[in-house]
Amino acid sequence: MKILMTGNEAIARGAYEAGVTVASAYPGTPSTEIMENFSQYEGVHSEWAVNEKVACEVAAGASIRGARAFAAMKHVGLNVAADGFMSYAYHVTNGGYVLITADEPNMHSSQNEQDNRYFALFGKTALVEPTDSQECLDFMKEAFEISEKYETPVLFRVTTRTCHSKSIVTIGERVVPPIKNYVKDPRKNLMVPANSRARHPEIENIRLAGLQEYSNNCFMNKIEYNDTSIGIITTGIAYQYAKEVMGDKASYLKIGFVNPLPDKMIREFASKVDKLYIIEENDPFIESQVRAMGIECIGKDVFPICGEYSPELLREILLGVKPECSYETEMQAPARPPVLCAGCPHRGLFFELGKYKNKAYFSGDIGCYTLGAMNPLNALDSTICMGGSITGAHGFEKANEIANDKSMKSFALIGDSTFFHSGVTGLINTTYNNSAITTLILDNSITGMTGHQENPGTGKTVSGQAAPVVDIEALCYACGIKKENLIIVDPYDIKATRDALKKGYDATEPFVIITKRECALLKPIIKKRANMKSKVDPDKCRSCKACLRCGCPALMFEGKTRIDSDACNGCGVCVQICPFGAIEKVGE
Repeated sequence: MKILMTGNEAIARGAYEAGVTVASAYPGTPSTEIMENFSQYEGVHSEWAVNEKVACEVAAGASIRGARAFAAMKHVGLNVAADGFMSYAYHVTNGGYVLITADEPNMHSSQNEQDNRYFALFGKTALVEPTDSQECLDFMKEAFEISEKYETPVLFRVTTRTCHSKSIVTIGERVVPPIKNYVKDPRKNLMVPANSRARHPEIENIRLAGLQEYSNNCFMNKIEYNDTSIGIITTGIAYQYAKEVMGDKASYLKIGFVNPLPDKMIREFASKVDKLYIIEENDPFIESQVRAMGIECIGKDVFPICGEYSPELLREILLGVKPECSYETEMQAPARPPVLCAGCPHRGLFFELGKYKNKAYFSGDIGCYTLGAMNPLNALDSTICMGGSITGAHGFEKANEIANDKSMKSFALIGDSTFFHSGVTGLINTTYNNSAITTLILDNSITGMTGHQENPGTGKTVSGQAAPVVDIEALCYACGIKKENLIIVDPYDIKATRDALKKGYDATEPFVIITKRECALLKPIIKKRANMKSKVDPDKCRSCKACLRCGCPALMFEGKTRIDSDACNGCGVCVQICPFGAIEKVGE
């Protein structure tokens, strides 16, 4: 049966057909849809983990027991999971184990452009990289066979265009191998120094040697001879671009099994072409190793190390053909920077918080609330990584103390899902070390930026089943926050938010403010607020533009303020900001 599938859908299908029974992931673009699709299959356990480290270790535990399992995450998630991944790399896998890393060239929604292929090199594990949706399915099934045969974790690397592009896929039947027996064997599963020292030579001499032989003979690596004046070694989506541009005017070595590289195939291919190009997005992972073999090649000296590749880019570099605009228009669309949505519950908080921007440091985190850094709110100063807001603010505050500088109060801003992910330990560290920072936990009852995934505070699992709700307030008390140092506010209530921030600014002990209001884009909220609007009375409007300072995209100024009724959901923030009572709520 043939179906049109994205790469992420095909990965989920491949795992299902391979007989995976346990899967754990943390949402993050461009990997999110893998778990969303896998969770729809019957006879599997699927879950959103609280973070990527947890997901990695859940899958490892299932693998030790003898079940086939995978963990999925975006590229920076593997930084969080690296502790478990690098350790499990020394173990002897029982059930097949695959960790999916979705890398993101050009950083469409990420803070860096790291190349996670190096994790396979560091961990001495197998590395697989498909080029289209069919290969996503086929390679996923093969990855579990590799994992079990060579007793290795398999790193399954995809990039944005492979994840989200659609192509025809032939699907098959699910085959579930029997869950293997678990036999207690510390030498395989308990990596204390004595066992690790014995295991390392086995990895080098048995695992990697076997994988090297496999790499030179597997179906994932193949040579396509056409015109041999130009040879191209490539992998992933870059193969599709190269084929589109060069067609049969070049020969190709397509590498789908990337670590260890097929050294014999590379030497054979290089010997039969006149000029050798290596085309790979991100870092010169293949190129560096090919050069180390003493083979002359052209790579990052002409192909960029930054950003995404495209057929247009390769056409310009390989053929000297500059891209032409296929159409012209008399009018250019204006730039539209990202903004918090109309009715976003974070807007009232950021509006009030921005009043402290000259006397406070705002340590931000990863989530849609990062948009609070944009004009006109200007209420974020830094964003390091998931969970880094609280620890970063703590470090800033301690440096302030050393400098005897009391001019800037430290605020940490973190969302509910991110707080569960890696903010809890930072809050414990804050109370343990008596840091007088104020932590703002922005609870919008969902994992917002990645598309409304459930989390431990929503009361549902990835498959929609009821789950216990983790109480953030109680969790803060358990972390050491005193009851008198915690306030819960509705961020739609500007005065209450203002008063809470004043107390947080004046606090001399660890202080927490929890803002509770659901994301305005949740379907039940949209339905509930469908008729709620805010409306401007033009006779009362003084054109002072005070309301525009909240940055709501539903507000427009045309001599006087006007509100787009299609975008507005009557949150009432602008009503409270207007100093002349020119805006009112209607439809409640």
